[in-house]
Amino acid sequence: MVHTYQVTGMTCSNCEANVKSALLTVEHVTDVQVSKDDHTATITMDKHVPIGNLQKSLKSKYQISAIEHHEIAEQTKSWLETYKPILLIGFYISLVTTTVQLTSPTFNATQWMQHFMAGFFLVFSFFKFLDLKGFAESYRMYDVIAKRLPAWAYLYAFIELILGFAYLLNFNPLITNTATLIVMSISIIGVLQSVFNKKRIQCACLGAVFNLPMSTVTIVEDALMIIMSASMLVGML
Repeated sequence: MVHTYQVTGMTCSNCEANVKSALLTVEHVTDVQVSKDDHTATITMDKHVPIGNLQKSLKSKYQISAIEHHEIAEQTKSWLETYKPILLIGFYISLVTTTVQLTSPTFNATQWMQHFMAGFFLVFSFFKFLDLKGFAESYRMYDVIAKRLPAWAYLYAFIELILGFAYLLNFNPLITNTATLIVMSISIIGVLQSVFNKKRIQCACLGAVFNLPMSTVTIVEDALMIIMSASMLVGML
């Protein structure tokens, strides 16, 4: 994509060169054309870059602002494109589990969660097994156990597969939900640390197939599993 921005503060050819070289250092920026006469910078990027990131690369004397596009709309579009795989997976799992409930006389929330979690773990483990080594390498970058015990990264994919079938077969809900609560609670620790420390690493939730960045989406994903398993455990009391 190509966007043209207004850049104020440029007064000479050196300013043009400084602005261009600074903007080229920004991640996802592939080309920059700068004009001090028009006070513009035309930036080519392979993924939309927030204007705040562009401004951070420039000296304070230069101020950059959007001209031809709506920044919030572009950021929303970029976010949707980035997380399209995981959003579609979540939508399809929700659609299937809801459809199953619609065929029953009454809506059973516990059964809905059980089927949703079965679909979640089976689908997510599938993508991890497509490139188990790649997943393990990504997972070891942030998981608190996998950092110290590399074998855990490989074992985790099998645990998700087992949990998926356990929910599908309604195997001992007490054991299944307790195991899920423990495993996902441990998993979310490394996710929280990475997101709050603003580490730019790949999320391993869909293995190494999709290059999804670690973000609050990963936190929501893990937290959802924790909340569902905890609520089903409480329902057994």
